[in-house]
Amino acid sequence: MSVLYVPKGRAREYAPLAVNHYSGCSHRCAYCYVPTIPPYKFSKTAREDFHCSPHPRKNVIAQLRRDCKKTWGYGQRVLMSFTTDPYQPIDAEFRLTHQVIEVLHEYGYAAQILTKGGSRAIYDLDVFTKQDAFATTMTSLSDAQSQKWEPCAASPADRIYAIHAFHEAGIPTWVSLEPVIDPAAALRIIECLSPIVDLFKIGKINHHPLEHKINWRSFGLQAALLCESLGVAYYLKADLIDHLPDNYQPGANQVTVAQIERAQIAQLQPKLLMRSNV
Repeated sequence: MSVLYVPKGRAREYAPLAVNHYSGCSHRCAYCYVPTIPPYKFSKTAREDFHCSPHPRKNVIAQLRRDCKKTWGYGQRVLMSFTTDPYQPIDAEFRLTHQVIEVLHEYGYAAQILTKGGSRAIYDLDVFTKQDAFATTMTSLSDAQSQKWEPCAASPADRIYAIHAFHEAGIPTWVSLEPVIDPAAALRIIECLSPIVDLFKIGKINHHPLEHKINWRSFGLQAALLCESLGVAYYLKADLIDHLPDNYQPGANQVTVAQIERAQIAQLQPKLLMRSNV
């Protein structure tokens, strides 16, 4: 079974390809949707099963190598991860994320990390290139709020520390503002992190009672206006755009999935073409 795959639905807005090299995640985020999908959803203890026993997928590195051999990467970024976290605590033991990045590079792919693991990612900084990307999910700048929703994830300050380290190393950075639990907190995150973040990907919260209590039109317009005023690139997810006025016009700094991917591949492709012809 392939481990390198094309994301479907909303996930495709984040990346053209993805790898989930662990099963389960110990961060215990209250809003996590993964326990509600197969294979976990069929268990009466789905959330505990998912959070309590994360482990490496069987033969994942060997299978990834087989997958990558089928098609040269030509600079496509592969996201880690949608249904797990690449820098949850068990990665310190297994170091699988480092291995995945190395295999991707070997076959012409770039890596992009999406994690709440904070500074745990820094021990792999040496394997990242300027064609890769590092991202973190941020829901709040408050430790107390983060502990309520993401009790075992890195603190907001630790995640910011990691983003800053990758930014200083010249690695492209982005922040996922999804889920949005508190619109005011999300706006503060944009304002505070814009100097060290290259791109904000802004969504909402789904499949949760909060979804129906937040004025998404107001939040979406405020987020776009703030990003424009700060001169920072931003992407509005489709389900947030659905709430904007019919006459909404994208600003100068708003980007599309196609623009993000074309820019990244254009930067990397000449080098990869040379390598593939060696």
